[in-house]
Amino acid sequence: MKLFKSADLIRKSKYISRDLSWLRFNYRVLDQAKDPGRSLFDKLRFMSITSSNLDEFFMIRVGSLYNYLDYGKERVDYSGLRELPFRRKLLDFAHRFVNDQSLTYLNELKPQFEKQGFSIRRVEELTEVELKKVEGYFKNTVFPLLTPMVYDSYHGFPLIINQVLTFGVVTRESNLADAVLPVVSALPPDVEKGQERLTFVQIPQNLTRFFEITRKDRVVFVPIEEIVRANLPKLFRNVEILSADLFRVTRNGDFTLEESEDIDTDFIKEIQTGLKTRKRGRVVRVEVEPDASPYLMNVLRERWNIDNGNIFVIPVLLDMKGLNQILRYPSFKGKGSKLPAPVPPLSLPDGADDNLFEYLKHHDVLLHHPYNSIEPVVRLLERAAEDPQVLGIKQTIYRLAEDSRVTAALLKAAENGKHVSVLFEVKARFDEERNIREGARLEKAGCFVIYGVGKYKTHTKMLMIIRKEGEKVTRYVHIGSGNYNEQTSRLYTDLSMLTTNDTYGHDVSEFFNVITGHSQPDDYEYLITAPRDMRQQLIHLVREEAKNAKKGLPSGIVMKMNSLEDRELIDEFYKASKAGVPIRCIVRGICCLRPGRAGLSENIEVKSIVGEYLEHARLFYFHHNGEAKLFAGSADAMVRSFDRRIEALFLIANPQLRREAILILQLNLLDNLNSYFMREDGAYIRQEPAAGETPVNIHRDFYRRPDEAQLAQATPAGLLALLHEQAAQRRRLAEEVVTANLTPLDGEAGTDGFGPGEVIMEEEVENEADIAATVVDE
Repeated sequence: MKLFKSADLIRKSKYISRDLSWLRFNYRVLDQAKDPGRSLFDKLRFMSITSSNLDEFFMIRVGSLYNYLDYGKERVDYSGLRELPFRRKLLDFAHRFVNDQSLTYLNELKPQFEKQGFSIRRVEELTEVELKKVEGYFKNTVFPLLTPMVYDSYHGFPLIINQVLTFGVVTRESNLADAVLPVVSALPPDVEKGQERLTFVQIPQNLTRFFEITRKDRVVFVPIEEIVRANLPKLFRNVEILSADLFRVTRNGDFTLEESEDIDTDFIKEIQTGLKTRKRGRVVRVEVEPDASPYLMNVLRERWNIDNGNIFVIPVLLDMKGLNQILRYPSFKGKGSKLPAPVPPLSLPDGADDNLFEYLKHHDVLLHHPYNSIEPVVRLLERAAEDPQVLGIKQTIYRLAEDSRVTAALLKAAENGKHVSVLFEVKARFDEERNIREGARLEKAGCFVIYGVGKYKTHTKMLMIIRKEGEKVTRYVHIGSGNYNEQTSRLYTDLSMLTTNDTYGHDVSEFFNVITGHSQPDDYEYLITAPRDMRQQLIHLVREEAKNAKKGLPSGIVMKMNSLEDRELIDEFYKASKAGVPIRCIVRGICCLRPGRAGLSENIEVKSIVGEYLEHARLFYFHHNGEAKLFAGSADAMVRSFDRRIEALFLIANPQLRREAILILQLNLLDNLNSYFMREDGAYIRQEPAAGETPVNIHRDFYRRPDEAQLAQATPAGLLALLHEQAAQRRRLAEEVVTANLTPLDGEAGTDGFGPGEVIMEEEVENEADIAATVVDE
């Protein structure tokens, strides 16, 4: 039998798999739940986030993979593997993550519950008084909502709702039933007496995850599934319950072009047509408690065409997003980390926002959220709604807060007779309904509302206020990386700018004409836009750095973003690295670039910052022989950003604001308390301050006003010096790191996370071409 080493293929690829890289990101989030410096409540919050992340990953990314598998389409992952072998690798890695997640909960979090004044209990662990409360809750609230759904030759297989806790109950008629109720029989004619029958009981989503019981010195949280489990005999009268096992399914939620890099539009239509006929997404994951009934599991495997790779045995709480209920309990509010109050922006003096219209006529403002509040932007919009000199407002909206002040201001502006144009992106994942609802409200008030732009997702964040000032009309522009959402602006790091600079005003006016009408401007002066030419413009900037390096001129690139996945741009980074350009990538999540490989990327370093806030800012620096070019905006370096989204990056032209942005990059590079370094094999090592090194925590230090020394170093020359200094330091520490034999977060040192070289049998795939269409040349 011929054997192929799949791990070798993965190592030889000059790219890191997007999906495997994402799972490593979730390991970094899980690492926050283990941080001894965090409170238990913060650890529970991060544990909940890992669960939410994994749900979306299976719905969208694993769902996307199954689009290829189920429809017989070819797919080659960045790792070099074809669909079937890659499915096995991906699910193996996901199983390892879930195991580590469960161990973290059992060994590190659960033992601390009692000390913090609460516990999670089963029904049999309650007192008699507490049992009566639970029984009353079940009788009056839960029982009326439960609907057992039997599956047999007489009853069709019921629809099991996505991500809903469900019991699979195996029963059979008892002899007692014949004696008690001889005339009543629910058995279909072709079901033999004594035969096992399967019934599903889904727990309604509108019930809280836990029933809360207050004791004198603590709170007891009783999981809803344990209450239902204890009362199942009330649903199955006079029959024998052989087993009752809790499980939860995740269905394919990817029916968009955006998540499938090389899929064509006709194929997407084919999938959507199939979805209409099936009226359900294909099951890609089943989470189930241990020792589930073999009969139940065999039925689920056969019905949903899944195998053990799709089945995840969970020895702890199923769906740990429910832990958020504990965090919201009144007694525990405030026990997590406390968010510091925002500080004034460096470019907005105290009191200047009292008359922001006047201040912005002469000054630009850079806002760094959440360290700077979003209030100046929201208040500017609210004042514009009331200001008789304001003629119109144009805005793109991707995600809004509940009870949004932004929507309220736009409604007020329309009521006051101003022209209001709003582009709502109805394809914003999980916010579609809210955006449609808010858009309808604005339309009813007389706003001009556009619901997306054809096949493209509008992801850019722009606001323009047109104000008549004497004989002149001034355009007040806000553009940035973050959503117009007052709630998430306190939790996400983002960059945005307020300006009345005519060049930005002209560019943004042209851009609005593109996305709301039919216009193709020749060029923008300060904007780089997608899907027009963002990839090519960034590639041009990278090539300019490579040319300067070859000429012996100073060069350097620093890129801060959420994800780095676009192969064409990555290839240009590799070429620039070979030319001698120092490149630093600060990538929170997915990174498909392989750093530090001899002959390919020795001059590239990648770090990820994961901590108190979700790093959401994008900031792209090109040294440009000392005349630095700095861009911020909404786009990541991804295929979807360049080809399938409407995005915009803006040049930071103001010298003072450029200095502020350079300082932001410098502190990101210096951070050593939230940072993880990416190794050449794709694994991550958590950074710790070296002996004598000053601890730097950007999620705290950005709340402090920089001193004169920091500001003096916030120059292109200062940033380049830091790149060279850190590179020299890494080289000095390289031998120590090797000697220390540090273990990466996913626990598999030097193996790309897949053990010491697994093999794939020839039986598993038809031929070698099914493993890898190509092994990417170095």
